[in-house]
Amino acid sequence: MSPFLLVAQREFLSRVRKKTFLLMTVLGPLFFGALVIVPPLLSSMSEEPEQRLLVVDHSFLLVGTDHIGNTLLDYLNPEEFSEEQAIEALHSKEPFDGLLYLPASQNGDPDFILRNVRLYSKNDVSMDAIRSIESTLEAMATEEKLKLRGVDPALVAQAQTQVAIKTLDFTENGTEESALGLKMAIGFGAGFFVYIFTFLYATQIMRGVIEEKTSRIVEVIVSSVKPTQLMLGKILGIASVGLLQFLVWVVLTALIVVGIAASGLLSPDAAELATNPAATGGLPSEISGTLSALNVPLLLSAFLFYFLGGYLLYGALFAAVGAAVDSETDTQQFMLPLTMPLVITFVVATQIVEDPNGPLAYWLSIIPFSSPIAMMMRLPFGVPWAELALSLTLLIAGFLFTTWLAGRIYRIGILSYGKKVTYSQLWKWIRMKP
Repeated sequence: MSPFLLVAQREFLSRVRKKTFLLMTVLGPLFFGALVIVPPLLSSMSEEPEQRLLVVDHSFLLVGTDHIGNTLLDYLNPEEFSEEQAIEALHSKEPFDGLLYLPASQNGDPDFILRNVRLYSKNDVSMDAIRSIESTLEAMATEEKLKLRGVDPALVAQAQTQVAIKTLDFTENGTEESALGLKMAIGFGAGFFVYIFTFLYATQIMRGVIEEKTSRIVEVIVSSVKPTQLMLGKILGIASVGLLQFLVWVVLTALIVVGIAASGLLSPDAAELATNPAATGGLPSEISGTLSALNVPLLLSAFLFYFLGGYLLYGALFAAVGAAVDSETDTQQFMLPLTMPLVITFVVATQIVEDPNGPLAYWLSIIPFSSPIAMMMRLPFGVPWAELALSLTLLIAGFLFTTWLAGRIYRIGILSYGKKVTYSQLWKWIRMKP
């Protein structure tokens, strides 16, 4: 076996045998399974508790209203209780959580009432309750203002119309309904995972190189393996670890989701979809249409390619940084320029998914340093084959270039000690002949 493959095998086996790898491989799917089951459980458990308020309504806006949402209203006679007397009554009446005071209107102006409403909280009235009260008072004040101007509120309510635009995508077979929200979610999710995996495993390469350099183990290794072969072997070995962990996560997550669906913890529609992906009848028609229209094999293949391509490109650069420094604290001056393209792409992710065919999204999906994230965000919306091919080609070329560049730094930096490296020194190493 060639030295290059031996190094890759060593890196792979040394990492998959670690307890941390096994632990993260198991915890990852459990985390994703928790994302599926915890939100509905929390929503069912976190029903807003019933609250009770004393009300002194000098405006008579709330006449006949005994509750707002989960908040029960208990009225005090406004002719007998002023604001100060109502506050005293609140402290003497234990079951109540607060006091809602509405002043009398001036010249029949409902706006004066809304500007001077006061809520005295005794047991922390919830924000949901406050928002419900605000929206109810706004609606009632608006109705009063319409009546004062001789307008029938019922006619206004009948005249109001909601618009729901139905979006359609052109396909080879005609048109199909589109769900922009689902496409945005898929794009965000794919881009996020590429971003995290690239940072996670590329950083492992850098730390591994620094560890071997500071412990002087590398001096023994390079006596039988060329520095470039050592670097490529480390990159390939850790890439195999990342790919294996990702595939295990996918399989275990799918099994966990199917198990949760079969247990009855999900809604019937969600359970049917989890156990039978073809059964989309319980979903909204626009989401069902999008799921059938999405090119899932292309998305999965592109995700694996951009995950590996982005990792290999940045992994080579991170390996070069690790070889150039003597400790992890010295890497800060080099990390910012390297990670800036990834960070910028993730920061402008909203603009990419909102305008996937715009110039910003296009150029970020073509440039190799940002294309792993940007292109995965664009793919659910449909990308011309020419642009996808150009992006793939440039990413491969970018990996080859960064590998060549990192190799020239690595071969010298891995055996250099005791001197803080500058950018000018790196440039000299790159130009130095083998």
